Amino acid sequence: MKEMVCIVCPRGCHLKVDEETFEVSGNSCPKGAEYGKNELVSPMRTVTGSVEIINGIHSRLPVRTDRAIPKGLMFDVMKLLHATAVHSPVKRGQIIIENVCGSGANIIASRDM
Repeated sequence: MKEMVCIVCPRGCHLKVDEETFEVSGNSCPKGAEYGKNELVSPMRTVTGSVEIINGIHSRLPVRTDRAIPKGLMFDVMKLLHATAVHSPVKRGQIIIENVCGSGANIIASRDM
């Protein structure tokens, strides 16, 4: 039995997931059951970070993935963000890195700068 806290909503339900049958208990909604199963089979995360921006009003531009990526790719994505620089101007939602690490997700700007 695997225990975890659901992060889908602010409730933070304490889930128990059977590792053989993937039955979930402790969830208050169907999203919690789905989260518990997915967390055991294929954990996914949205990555947030920043990249260097040249000629911007600040030195760093906040960015994020436009969808969740496999948790195992998080450190590779962060290394890539650390090595990335963009030129101002940038619009919120603009793609900074397409198909990051072959995940199918894009790195997008989180604000105008």
